[in-house]
Amino acid sequence: MWLQAVLLPCVRLYLCGVKVLLYQLFNRAFALPALLKQNGKVAIVTGGSRGMGFETAKHLASLGMHVVIAGNESEEGSAAARKINEQGNEGKAEYVFLDLTSLKSVRQFVHAFQDRGLSLHVLVNNAGTMLVSEKQTEDGFELHFGLNYLGHFLLTNMLLDLLKRSGKHGCCSRIVNMSSATHFSGVLDISDLNRRICYSSHGAYSQSKLALVLFTYYLQECMTAGGFSVTVNAVDPGMVDTALYDNLWSLAQVLKRPVAKMLFRTPAEGASTAIYTALASEMEGVGGCYLYNGQKIQSSDISYDSELQVELWKKSCELVGLQDA
Repeated sequence: MWLQAVLLPCVRLYLCGVKVLLYQLFNRAFALPALLKQNGKVAIVTGGSRGMGFETAKHLASLGMHVVIAGNESEEGSAAARKINEQGNEGKAEYVFLDLTSLKSVRQFVHAFQDRGLSLHVLVNNAGTMLVSEKQTEDGFELHFGLNYLGHFLLTNMLLDLLKRSGKHGCCSRIVNMSSATHFSGVLDISDLNRRICYSSHGAYSQSKLALVLFTYYLQECMTAGGFSVTVNAVDPGMVDTALYDNLWSLAQVLKRPVAKMLFRTPAEGASTAIYTALASEMEGVGGCYLYNGQKIQSSDISYDSELQVELWKKSCELVGLQDA
């Protein structure tokens, strides 16, 4: 049991990491093309106060968007918004508190946003955590599953009507879910999503990223079937030198530093594919894709399992208290 539940996910995850590093060794980071101005449009970026989220928020604001940085670090979030606004962008940034580990906080955030009467054209589900020791959210969910996936699942669903209203034919609203190559090593057990039987931080993280891809594909099917002008895509940023790696154990931290300097992407490089997916004219009306380094690629075989997509959707609705739509 221990070998299968703990050691195997660890080996799989690090093998994924090696493959990504080899790719990054021989391939340049995706360079963003010139993007059209987005004056008057509104975006929400979760985890937008640091790393890739900050770079995403900054770029969107530079193109004229009103960007809401949503996160649970008030001082850091306010400083990030202030820094973006001080750069004299055509758009603006603001910070609004959101704790994705609390379903109550997600609901409060959405209701407050809806009360302002703003449109919503872009939602970037960027926030996440990686390889933390076994912890639970306020609502009793395993932390990776609750923060990386389930909080974003509820946030997206509660904002969906607004995204539908804001999107138009030829100018779709866009949802961008930040996944990872680790989803290739992910295993999703509907009966044990909270990893109660035998905990593995590696397995839990991979599972949360796989869940985001499954969610992406199913939600896009729903949007297409309903004729709504909303696209949903998943993005893989590659291995990026951000605070996500702060949870590595000590020896791994030491080994990571020289490798990161040579092979990891910068936060700006890591954010480039998410920005491209959120704004590029080439992505207009294009949904249900998995993008890496600016290109549409195949995700894991299991991520295309339509039965698993439906199972996860229904279970997620049940867990967050939404009616299955």
